[in-house]
Amino acid sequence: MENNKKSLRIKKEVLKWIEKAKVVTTAEIASSLGISWNTAEKYLLELALDGKLERLKKAGVNIWLKRGK
Repeated sequence: MENNKKSLRIKKEVLKWIEKAKVVTTAEIASSLGISWNTAEKYLLELALDGKLERLKKAGVNIWLKRGK
């Protein structure tokens, strides 16, 4: 249960960062939230699967933006 709360908290923080920045990389999210790149990527992919984010791959870098309504 505690892991689920932590997961939801991190996802909310990720969405806040993307709201402010409009476009972010996985590395920027990881650095901003003090989590590993792999952890950031996991949450970003989950948010993409939930339909909240869109991933663009440019020159080997994942770029994330909020999916339009």
